[in-house]
Amino acid sequence: MVALITEYPQFFTATNLEWKPLLKTVANKEIVISSLRFLVENKRIKLYAFVIMPNHLHLIWQMQPLIHPTHVQRDFLKYTAQQIKYHMQQHDPEMLQAFFVGAADRMYQFWERNPLSIELRSHIFFQQKLDYIHFNPVRAGLCKYPEEYLYSSAQFYRTGVDNWGFLSHHAD
Repeated sequence: MVALITEYPQFFTATNLEWKPLLKTVANKEIVISSLRFLVENKRIKLYAFVIMPNHLHLIWQMQPLIHPTHVQRDFLKYTAQQIKYHMQQHDPEMLQAFFVGAADRMYQFWERNPLSIELRSHIFFQQKLDYIHFNPVRAGLCKYPEEYLYSSAQFYRTGVDNWGFLSHHAD
């Protein structure tokens, strides 16, 4: 019996603690990319769109059969936080201190609690969020056209070429 996808695609937003520019560095963006690639390759998600901004990220992803959305969100945020912490301990301990919280359950915090996750139940709503994601760097003044921003799926939707190797087109 084939397992069916029962989850709608989701628009997911995670913000860095206090909007600090944690994702401004290429190294930290690459940690996020590596994690997304892992989730796709291990058939936990389909990734339709993404943008990694200096202080937050947006995704449109869909859980694969028998995969619970909250588990993927938790694992993704926990793994990226751990990897960023390890990288900063070795390469940027001064920046790491900006994320020190000294809480009972953690010394550092990189992501705001309660990320946003919205089911995309219609094609119109999906397209609105896709456009929002791709124009986010333009609105922030990081580029003139969406496809110019490297850490985004905009070029994939403009050219059909998946330079990341893990994207799925929403029309497929």
